[in-house]
Amino acid sequence: MDRVMRMSSEKGVVIFTKSSCCLCYAVQILFRDLRVQPTIHEIDNDPDCREIEKALLRLGCSTAVPAVFVGGKLIGSTNEVMSLHLSGSLVPLIKPYQSILY
Repeated sequence: MDRVMRMSSEKGVVIFTKSSCCLCYAVQILFRDLRVQPTIHEIDNDPDCREIEKALLRLGCSTAVPAVFVGGKLIGSTNEVMSLHLSGSLVPLIKPYQSILY
């Protein structure tokens, strides 16, 4: 769990994904459309994939991936991110991480 917390805090927006997950891809595209360049951790390429999945679930993610962290804080998975976006609450959270040059 310490490793996941360290990884989730290394940049402003961090997304844990799997390369074969279409919802992970959709969340990545959403952040890129909002001019945020997230740090992506494809956990299926990590030898500790199972342990990372377990840690993400223990932290409160409804599904292991995608798991989105903003400012080191767990935002959630696809449902939580999309709910925040539709309610207008996501952009204020990510504003410090948006790029004007992106």
